[in-house]
Amino acid sequence: MVSTGQLSPATRIDLMPPAGRPSRVTPPADADLACRSADLDTLALRDLAGAAGWRRPVLLDADLLVLVTGGHGTAELDFRPLPCRPGTLLRVRPGQVLRCDTRQLDAVVVRWRAGALRDLGVDADGLPAYQQLAGEDEDAVINEVTQLVVDCRRHPDAPAARALLRHQLAVLLLRLALLPDPTEGSGAGRRAGSDIFGRLCQEVERGYRHTRRVEDYAARLGCSVRTLTRACLAATGRSAKQVIDERVALEARRLLAATDEPIAQIGRRLGFPEPTNFGRFFSREVGMSPGAFRASGAGAGPGAGSSTWTVRPRRPADPPGRPRRAE
Repeated sequence: MVSTGQLSPATRIDLMPPAGRPSRVTPPADADLACRSADLDTLALRDLAGAAGWRRPVLLDADLLVLVTGGHGTAELDFRPLPCRPGTLLRVRPGQVLRCDTRQLDAVVVRWRAGALRDLGVDADGLPAYQQLAGEDEDAVINEVTQLVVDCRRHPDAPAARALLRHQLAVLLLRLALLPDPTEGSGAGRRAGSDIFGRLCQEVERGYRHTRRVEDYAARLGCSVRTLTRACLAATGRSAKQVIDERVALEARRLLAATDEPIAQIGRRLGFPEPTNFGRFFSREVGMSPGAFRASGAGAGPGAGSSTWTVRPRRPADPPGRPRRAE
């Protein structure tokens, strides 16, 4: 294992960021990042979008960790602008859309599918979508990612490589899960409300294509509509109906931005047999029609800032009392 946040001279591969953009982390070159097995691979950020580049958001079909290694810029995750610099870590889930400006950012991407964590007892669902690593936590995560990339390059065909990489991914995710989360609330009442809200979000993920009725979700959870509404208001400031509708609107925006699927077909997929009903719903939630949203280049849109399905920084960029580190 590398002992610091930098690659050692023995494993350092020359991929320098463009002039004037110093990087605290020196990633392996693109050719050496590419490592693929049945369930796990590593690659450079610029390769994630493929030949089409980042002209529009990319709809992901696998789990990702994106560790920014150089530059300063912005990534858009589900239309949310996120400031990025060395040490920024993004956790992206299947079905989300991502857009990055690779002219400004360099990053290492670890990508995996469900089979990579099978039987390893690791649950990555609770990890935050965005965090700025700092101090010893940053060094430890950089070490884990670096070692995973190096082993991926050194052992592409070894029979034990798949097991090695799976366990390294598990260690990395477990390390991230141990980081403290200062955004967590306290008190039994808040914890109970958060639990109900979390269960509602899980049910909405499973059922938003089929129903937007709060009564249906209350029945599935074995509680009253009033209880669901209170939990949502406490967690987000929005009603349960707003939470459900925002999830449907987010999926519509993803499909409109990242695919060429016809608008009427997207509406049918989301439970709107009539295109006019889908258009009215989308305009109410987003502030423009589906066609205008797609034609606008899939920007954030007037209604983007109101979504409950958000990402939040997990840790401050620089903890109090710690001097800012050179980048």
